[in-house]
Amino acid sequence: MKSPGLCLALLATTLTLAAQAATPELKLWYEKPALSWEKEALPIGNGRLGGMIFGGLRREQIQFNESSLWIGDETDTGAYQPFGDLFIQLEDDELGKLKPDSTTGYRRELDLSRAVHSVSYTRNGVKFQREYFASHPANVMVFRLTADRPGTYSGSVRLTDMHQGRITADGNLLTVTGSLAGYKYEAKSTNYAFALGYEGQVLVLHQGGSLKAAEGRIDFTKVDGLTILVCAGTDYVADRTRGWRGEAPHARIVAQLRAAARTPYPALLAAHVADYQRLFNRVSLTLGPGPDAAALALPTDQRLLQYATNRQDLALEALVFQYGRYLLISSSRGAVPANLQGLWNNSLRPPWRSDYHTDVNVQMNYWMADPANLSECFLPLATWLNSIRQVRQAATRAAFHTRGWTMRAENGLFGGSTWQWVESGSAWCMQNVWDHYAFTGDRAYLRTLAYPMMKEVCEFWLDRLKPLPDGTLVAPNGYSPEHGPREDGVSHDQQLVWDLFNNTVAAADALGVDREFRALLATQRDRLLAPKIGKWGQLQEWMVDRDDPKDTHRHLSHLVALHPGRQITPLTTPALAEAARVSLNARGDVSTGWSTAWKINLWARLLDGDRAYKLIGNLLRLVGDTRMNYSAGGGLYANLFDTHPPFQIDGNFGYTAGVCEMLVQSHAGEIHLLPALPRAWSSGRVQGLRARGGFELDLEWQDGKVTRYHLTSPKPQAVKIRVNGEVKTIKSTRTR
Repeated sequence: MKSPGLCLALLATTLTLAAQAATPELKLWYEKPALSWEKEALPIGNGRLGGMIFGGLRREQIQFNESSLWIGDETDTGAYQPFGDLFIQLEDDELGKLKPDSTTGYRRELDLSRAVHSVSYTRNGVKFQREYFASHPANVMVFRLTADRPGTYSGSVRLTDMHQGRITADGNLLTVTGSLAGYKYEAKSTNYAFALGYEGQVLVLHQGGSLKAAEGRIDFTKVDGLTILVCAGTDYVADRTRGWRGEAPHARIVAQLRAAARTPYPALLAAHVADYQRLFNRVSLTLGPGPDAAALALPTDQRLLQYATNRQDLALEALVFQYGRYLLISSSRGAVPANLQGLWNNSLRPPWRSDYHTDVNVQMNYWMADPANLSECFLPLATWLNSIRQVRQAATRAAFHTRGWTMRAENGLFGGSTWQWVESGSAWCMQNVWDHYAFTGDRAYLRTLAYPMMKEVCEFWLDRLKPLPDGTLVAPNGYSPEHGPREDGVSHDQQLVWDLFNNTVAAADALGVDREFRALLATQRDRLLAPKIGKWGQLQEWMVDRDDPKDTHRHLSHLVALHPGRQITPLTTPALAEAARVSLNARGDVSTGWSTAWKINLWARLLDGDRAYKLIGNLLRLVGDTRMNYSAGGGLYANLFDTHPPFQIDGNFGYTAGVCEMLVQSHAGEIHLLPALPRAWSSGRVQGLRARGGFELDLEWQDGKVTRYHLTSPKPQAVKIRVNGEVKTIKSTRTR
């Protein structure tokens, strides 16, 4: 009878080989170590712990983060903080001194199908292999170094801390403890009211050879291999009534590390892969006949470089789509949502605080969660919004003398908010909150989490709106981020308030509650200043017709009614949709990374697949390619991180959302298959995309026409579907 450990080892091996054989196109790989954190290092994460891996030969560097490591308080945004770095120094071994030409076959790789990072190479006839992953089930990061000859590893493991914490080495354990007291984002910040405590531990397990603790490090000599376990945490708790502080993380970290250390490595790997694939494998996408072997043979940076002049690599477009899903799974599985950089940050003063920007960015982070079948990954955003409600109510009451709550542009973990007021920012967040219900039909979520927040934000606007002489309601002193003057009736505000009231009416109907409040919202919604068409045929950005046709500003704030809203569609409001097209044309096709991603979604909503595909070409370009002249920025780094510049993850997430919108739309009372299919994607197949109403679908097409589709839902139900130009009503089958 096989032992449990052997069975798990065989299972892990089988999973590994099967994934590698089936999905070679879902790998990022490179022929040399990373030098740049932002442009070349590769990310891993389990939703709470994240690492950026460099893959160095003589010295491995893993910069790591913990999602709740924030400075700030209830008045100031503060900033997301880096935790530290783990360094593995590899010394020359008895096989001889390392020579420049003695290392061959170097490959650094991130396998999206398994969420495993690996480094492999041959040196002096010995094959070396490293595997890294961030396990959600075990709540640790795992780093494994092996070789095909015993006794080949000598060196040290060292830990650094970005906040001057105390680092100790004892036996095979490195520990860092510290506090964020005294750290500020900028000099003018006052001392923050909440100074989280933190701890990190690194447990080094060795096979063969010897190991001993030294001054702040752990030395290993002639070992066969290493398994390094990393765990970290803070005393943050998402509960204002407890002062945002919970138990010290020490006991939790010790328990998690001990449990992981007792688990054989193959079992840790198998559990990680199974847990990750439960989410990731829900969706598969093939564009065209399949991946090009010649393209797959190129390192990812060279592949991206080639794509700029020869857009035949459809598998790269699918890879970047799945990369967005990988990044969301890796950065949004806990109480803390993905920020401007997801989970990854290496700076004490990161760009824009690595915060929750509410004038498009945090909303864009989550556009793809439900359509791309990652509904669980949305919940951290709703959880965080719910946790800061009381903070925002107090700040809103002081600033506007209203009920309800809203936010400024910059927002931190504890509800602190800085820079400009974006009065419609909370309404925009409520659009995400409602959409999660629209996709899932989760009534418990709607009743206990979504509807109470939506109702409070409605109360802010019921108190805030003011009537014009003819009785039309407008948002006073509005703001069209990040552009133009403040004044009454700004289109961005009007559209988001309409969306908020409309969705909250639907929510009240679904729950059968608040009939009088629901009736008031419907009445006030219908009194709102509606979208207007201006003198050059554009959708006006302001109540006053002042739009400049030469303005190419990156923000598209007056188009939220088209996407991600549903007030404007080509099928129901064709004149307004055409005006939106005029405005979008005027803004141009060249912009920052996140803006380009939004334009992909907007052109998809206008049912123009070829124009959306043109924007995909603008986004999927290697930053620094001197053959391309993009003065406005945007594009991808070699590690496929999107850049504003600098790195902002919303462009990655927005791209994935855009591909979903090109293939399936469900916002206009029907499910529309291939609404914005470009000619370049004349054939393909997708499995597992979600549609509003709780539907999941598989879809195949050839010569631009749907050839097969299958629609499922938890309960069989009738649904209107538009396929190949025909609208019909079908009945879904029960989800297996």
